[in-house]
Amino acid sequence: MRTAAPSTSPRTSPRTIIIWTLVALVGASGWTVLALSRGEEVSAAWMVAAALGSYAIAYRFYSKFIANRVLKVDKTRATPAERLDNGIDFHPTDRRVLLGHHFAAIAGAGPLVGPVLAAQMGYLPGTIWIIVGVIFAGAVQDMVVLFFSTRRDGRSLGQMAREEIGPFGGAAALLAAFAIMIILLGVLALVVVNALAQSPWGTFSIAMTIPIALLMGFYLRLIRPGRVTEVSLIGVALLLFAIVAGRWVAESSLADTFTLEPSTLVIWMVAYGFVASVLPVWMLLAPRDYLSTFMKIGTIGLLALGVVIALPTLKMDAVTDFASRGDGPVFAGSLFPFVFITIACGALSGFHALISSGTTPKMIQKETQVRMIGYGSMLMESSVAVMALIAASIIDPGLYFAMNAPAGVIGDSVQSASQAVANFGYSISPKELADAAKNVEEATLLSRTGGAPTLAVGVSEIFSQVTGGGLRAFWYHFAIMFEALFILTALDAGTRVGRFMLQDMLGNVYKPFRNVSWKPGLVLTSAAVVGLWGYFLWVGVHEPLGGINQLFPIFGIANQLLAAVALAVCTTLLVKSGRLKWAWITGIPLAWDATVTLTASWQKVFSSDPRVGFFQQRANYQDGIDAGKVLPPAKNMDDMHTIVTNSTVDGVLSAVLAVLIVVVIVDAARICVRHLRNPEASRLSETPYVESKLVAPAGLIPTQEEKAELAAASRDGEVTQAS
Repeated sequence: MRTAAPSTSPRTSPRTIIIWTLVALVGASGWTVLALSRGEEVSAAWMVAAALGSYAIAYRFYSKFIANRVLKVDKTRATPAERLDNGIDFHPTDRRVLLGHHFAAIAGAGPLVGPVLAAQMGYLPGTIWIIVGVIFAGAVQDMVVLFFSTRRDGRSLGQMAREEIGPFGGAAALLAAFAIMIILLGVLALVVVNALAQSPWGTFSIAMTIPIALLMGFYLRLIRPGRVTEVSLIGVALLLFAIVAGRWVAESSLADTFTLEPSTLVIWMVAYGFVASVLPVWMLLAPRDYLSTFMKIGTIGLLALGVVIALPTLKMDAVTDFASRGDGPVFAGSLFPFVFITIACGALSGFHALISSGTTPKMIQKETQVRMIGYGSMLMESSVAVMALIAASIIDPGLYFAMNAPAGVIGDSVQSASQAVANFGYSISPKELADAAKNVEEATLLSRTGGAPTLAVGVSEIFSQVTGGGLRAFWYHFAIMFEALFILTALDAGTRVGRFMLQDMLGNVYKPFRNVSWKPGLVLTSAAVVGLWGYFLWVGVHEPLGGINQLFPIFGIANQLLAAVALAVCTTLLVKSGRLKWAWITGIPLAWDATVTLTASWQKVFSSDPRVGFFQQRANYQDGIDAGKVLPPAKNMDDMHTIVTNSTVDGVLSAVLAVLIVVVIVDAARICVRHLRNPEASRLSETPYVESKLVAPAGLIPTQEEKAELAAASRDGEVTQAS
């Protein structure tokens, strides 16, 4: 195995020391205020300061240490995108476009919705987990998985587990990863359907991103290759026009055309998922994700700026009583382990490992870019989670609980909701609840569960403080559309990754499937993947308690169990590749994640609290059936039987997935011990070293050394894909 020695860094200048000392002080000040303030008003700007200061320090020092000292990234080594370039799945992609694609693919519903729900426990636990978790676990996982997959021709996570851990643990990883992927895709798709149904503005604006992306793809490929800045300006201008035009459409005679029923949206989404999976990656997927990133990052950046300008105060308690009691109306369970399960994306997410071992390693130009794309993208997503938590924490807690508690708890009137919120220990009058809905031009905000409407209210609150209260409704509906766009980009990339995973699995039986660009294979597997998540979505849309709704309760646990698989594979590869002394980098996050998720799985299966334990819930509803009683939220006896079935399925699946992950971890530990006893017997599936002919910078802005290399390559006529 060939690795490049890290370059000798120049001596740090006094100016650099001063700058980074100031950055550290900003972050430390934010943490100090958040940790010590009790009872007094705290500005949300301190949360922004704590996050940005921590991210900057982590990226500058920790990610650089991992890339150079631990992974020893090698800029002279050709990546799969360069060696296997076929214009379909393997294609060297400009680092700026790929950063946009990767960020858009990993940033789905989790960083928007999870922190909003976790605000039930207070703003402090979520803030700590989001920031500390991403620095030491989430971003590390994403970067290390991307590195090892790039060294293995872009192999999927499950296939890497099979090749490096062995057929038994690898088979468990393949099965668990694919099953979890289908669940995740179904849940993401359901959130999009709920956001776009009956929304002509959102439907039109998001539909327009497809032809805009196709234009960008052909522009970069055929019209003006390499002109990323030009195509970015064109794409952003068209995107902004599509967003503005969406409101015009919603207020015009075309509104009915773009006002779609949920079932119609399902058909369109399944068709789009299939097309995005089979078309060459440069044509639709990469440019669309890159385009979406401008809106995502732009909106989040404006939110952060709005917080700094308006200085809204955090109205939610730092830590609520629900954190210790575990009887919160939003979700049941104590702070440990359920805050760490509820906030997945934004801190640590197994779904990211599938992207990092799916589309991205087949498109990355240089190994040296794994730091920016893997670690950097995850920090960007974490900032989204922080802003979502801020949005949920600056609104009145009474409104927060009225929006996020189910109708069975607070009733269906503002009077009953006001009384229920008072029982939670907070207060909001019926008039205040009615006015809150009126301000955003909604009939009601009661029991708008799922997190997305709460985030939209928080976003409208921040933006309206800057632009004026008269635009509150505009910002609310803009935020709803923004959330749908955010999530849809994870769905199309996730479908393609699901196709890769299924091809890897079938390739163990029928070798042609190992070529992920083999056209019969890519068509068949794409159809299978969209067919699976599309089926669960279709049933879920037509049956409130069926389909993907049945699997929704295990979404968080399944995602974090997948992260345990990824971290186990990474730890095993660090040990087998001679990096034992650095195995703690993924080993410690693995130990934490396994403890959290297996504890949560145990409680979801065996807890005697029916709001937590699936089997206890099943027993209670079965007793109700036997007694002829209908228990809420069931409305009739058929619903009672459906809930019994759902609880049984969720309980069994939780147990099976936990067992599969334990098998993977135990088998990984066995392989590590065997390697330490007899290193010569270990075999790495890493592809042989091939010298790269490609010249491309490692970061967004080329260094002086990289500029010289690019200039030399241009003079010599060498192939270069970036500037």
